[in-house]
Amino acid sequence: MKDQAFACLRPAALCAAALLLAGGAAPGVAAPVLMISVDGLKPEYVLEADRRGLKIPYLRSLLKDGTYADGVTGVWPTVTYPSHTTLVTGVSPAEHGILSNSEFDPGQHFQGAFYWYTSQIRAPTLWRAAHAAHLATASIGWPVTVGATDIDYLIPEYWRISGPTQDLNPSDRDLIAALSRPAGLLAEMMQSVGPYMMGNDTSLEGDAIKTRFAIDLLRRHRPVFMTVHLSSLDDAQHGHGPFSAEADRDLEAVDGMLAELSAAARAGDPAAVVAIVSDHGFTALTERVNLMIPFLRAGLVTTALDPVTQAPKIVSWQAQPWVSGGMVAVMLHDPADRDTERTVGELLQSLAADPHNGIARIDGRTEIQRHGAFPDAAFLVVLKPGFYATAGLTGELLSGFPGGHGGHGFSPEFAEMNASFFITGAGIARGRDLGVIDMRQIAPTLAQILGVSLATAKQAPLNVRR
Repeated sequence: MKDQAFACLRPAALCAAALLLAGGAAPGVAAPVLMISVDGLKPEYVLEADRRGLKIPYLRSLLKDGTYADGVTGVWPTVTYPSHTTLVTGVSPAEHGILSNSEFDPGQHFQGAFYWYTSQIRAPTLWRAAHAAHLATASIGWPVTVGATDIDYLIPEYWRISGPTQDLNPSDRDLIAALSRPAGLLAEMMQSVGPYMMGNDTSLEGDAIKTRFAIDLLRRHRPVFMTVHLSSLDDAQHGHGPFSAEADRDLEAVDGMLAELSAAARAGDPAAVVAIVSDHGFTALTERVNLMIPFLRAGLVTTALDPVTQAPKIVSWQAQPWVSGGMVAVMLHDPADRDTERTVGELLQSLAADPHNGIARIDGRTEIQRHGAFPDAAFLVVLKPGFYATAGLTGELLSGFPGGHGGHGFSPEFAEMNASFFITGAGIARGRDLGVIDMRQIAPTLAQILGVSLATAKQAPLNVRR
């Protein structure tokens, strides 16, 4: 079976034939798929490129050479890790289990640990479906892929500390090599491509490195399904805001990388299909909302000074906020504690009554379940665009943002949070506008193109074929 699987490192049409000759079940592959995520790509960047003076020829070409959406309604919350997991599972965060970027850490002991590990995903992925059909799979820099045994060629997204590359221990490159698979892959690739990035390098250079490695992998191994995550546009918009000069320059550079990746995929197989996606939109930020402060004042969270650092630390809690950009899940220490739940509800309603606090609404358990988010939360505080959630143990409830900043994590019902979808390649309709789609439709669409089954994804595939 292993030999059959690696026979599928050839173009997809040959792969199906090889499996039939080997006595295996043909997966009915129509085309290999390369899915590239441009983190934070708002559809307006492409749809309004001319008006905005953006030089992004590759992305603009997809409007006539492929099929595209005017917008993609995302998941709750509209942040990177839940969204990227929905892109490969076709289900909401409450189903796939990746509920936010960082794990809930009520004692603040985890040092900002993200949902890094694929074992935390509770739903089948496109990699698993392709792998089960004996199709070669690959991924570079995609969230929640550490330990993914269904990805044949893997360089996961992971970091020990987050910061500029020069601030990291050079040995951390060995950590990424140890997490990559198969064993020795990264060391072998670095001999011809150069050093790989360390840590969480969200700069343009980080994206350029991922692009070089992805192209090398496409040329050497020709995976049938591959994912690549480019993250510098997200970083530029966080620092300078959407449609800032910095973000525009970043996207113009990323556009060239996308063109190179697409060309490499089609050089490996002219039937290749390329999907350009994003995880969320962006909006300008004006105010920080530290919801931990009213919980501290109400005695719902208790702190004491750490004897070593002299900084406050949480020693007990009855309820506390779990922030996720533009929304906040409120967790109870004892989910059955109705007295605390009533106290928290009254506190939140009093905060929402003041429009200066930027609270759009407060959802309860029924609404949270309908959103497919935070299944164990008692409340979900939905902030207005522009108000960003924090949870520091000191400070004030409200504080402004100096200079231009951007953020996401707001309700997917806000148009500012719309993500992007563009698809092109053999058999894909040209110039077709799908309107606004649901993010959960993307994975079953790609599964259909690959000829594999993703039974847990309930949304209908998109009409992208000619």
